[in-house]
Amino acid sequence: MTIAIIKTGGKQYKVSEGTSLKVEKLAGEVGETLKFEEVLLVTDEQGDKIELGQPFVKGAVVEGKILEQGRADKVDVIKYRPKTRYRRKAGHRQMFTKVEITKV
Repeated sequence: MTIAIIKTGGKQYKVSEGTSLKVEKLAGEVGETLKFEEVLLVTDEQGDKIELGQPFVKGAVVEGKILEQGRADKVDVIKYRPKTRYRRKAGHRQMFTKVEITKV
């Protein structure tokens, strides 16, 4: 089994075939195939053969299938200053895309 580290949405994820993960919102419909071309590292499970990119591995592509487009749970943002009657409350729901890795 091959393991790779990909970069998407400003974050890095360790993936292998069959892995499903939630990443920052990506364009596409449910069932479409995505290609992640920003692959930072490719290795086998034991770590014998390591291909390390500078910054990306040339010719390496990780493919995935979109399982879901959605919004995460609500996060409450509260600002408060004592003795001044200052209170602010806001909520935020981050958009996400759930992806299943099909090919490394």
